[in-house]
Amino acid sequence: MSADCETTLNKRRGSLLEVLGVFLRLGVTSFGGPVAHLGYFHAEFVGRRKWLDEAAYSDIVALCQFLPGPASSQVGIIIGMLRAGLAGGLAAWIGFTMPSALALIGFAYGVGRLGDLSQVAWLHGLKVVAVAVVAQAVWGMARNLCPDRDRATIAVAATLLTLAVPTASGQIGAIAAGGVIGWLFLSGENNGATTPLSIPITRPIAIASLALFAVLLLGLPILANAIPNPTIELISGFYRSGSLVFGGGHVVLPLLQQAFVSPGWIDRDAFLAGYGAAQAVPGPLFTFAAYLGAAMTSEPNGWAGGLICLTAIFLPSFLLVVGALPFWDALRHRAAAQSALKGINASVVGILLRALYTPVWTSAILGPADFGLGLLAFLLLVLWRTPPWLVVILGAFGATLIAMVA
Repeated sequence: MSADCETTLNKRRGSLLEVLGVFLRLGVTSFGGPVAHLGYFHAEFVGRRKWLDEAAYSDIVALCQFLPGPASSQVGIIIGMLRAGLAGGLAAWIGFTMPSALALIGFAYGVGRLGDLSQVAWLHGLKVVAVAVVAQAVWGMARNLCPDRDRATIAVAATLLTLAVPTASGQIGAIAAGGVIGWLFLSGENNGATTPLSIPITRPIAIASLALFAVLLLGLPILANAIPNPTIELISGFYRSGSLVFGGGHVVLPLLQQAFVSPGWIDRDAFLAGYGAAQAVPGPLFTFAAYLGAAMTSEPNGWAGGLICLTAIFLPSFLLVVGALPFWDALRHRAAAQSALKGINASVVGILLRALYTPVWTSAILGPADFGLGLLAFLLLVLWRTPPWLVVILGAFGATLIAMVA
């Protein structure tokens, strides 16, 4: 990679308003769930804006696949930090998270009386566009990260493993196996593809962040037992959910049902109504915590409860990425780590390929009309270089027209 390109990727800083604006647009238009979000990020920051190259982006995705919590949100936080420092990570999170969080808090106040949105035609069109977005990301990453038969084989094996074991353990196992295979059998020569990242975090800050993560994880339950206070109990419960859940929002939602419906903090019907609404809004599924906090029958609830729960469930993600990023960046430049990363990144491609099939494809492509709309969306994204936000609008409009003439 040329020195000019390296300077562009690492030394050029953006403003907080730039980061906030870009992620706010993504937070409004990024439908389709966590895997689709990675596709939107890839198109925006690797393809369009060139904030990262393919290798740097894939390494960041690989790191976030290892960490508990919402991987797509963690990728966004890291991109924001690389662009505008620690405050940039916060700006990225606010922009990407708040549109769906505010929508779900509003839903908790009674917007749910609009009825079930899951069968609305325009929403189905957004799911179809998500198929094209994920397919574009898988195609682009596969060309760069699986250029030979060895890594292509690792990717296919990861797809098969995660199809056979469709849980977080299958995903983590595929990534770990890819890393071991890469370390043992793939060359560590990277031919300059590993771009140094300008990390705005010192190691003392990283260590302090990891220490705070552990102190809160162990200390909040003790504090909640010692001081009977509903706010402390809420913070402890949502912080623990954000700290220990692998696999993203689709995994945390049923766990939250067990943790908060059974004690009676929210009734089952209200939980299921919010569960459906969380699937219908853009942005991360973890914002479902904002709905739960606002819809609870006891205080703190309303806006205050929603914001408390939202902050508590995302706080572990901030602490973990701040704590892990400096060590990850140092590790990824070593020859042995580069070999392992080749296998890990191939496994990530395989995991994304599995997600392209299920849940993205199986929940969206229900007939020939859906397939045709998805194909047109893919054509616009890949060959006509149409901005993803515009493809989202066209997809919603196209699905509405199909529903009208069907």
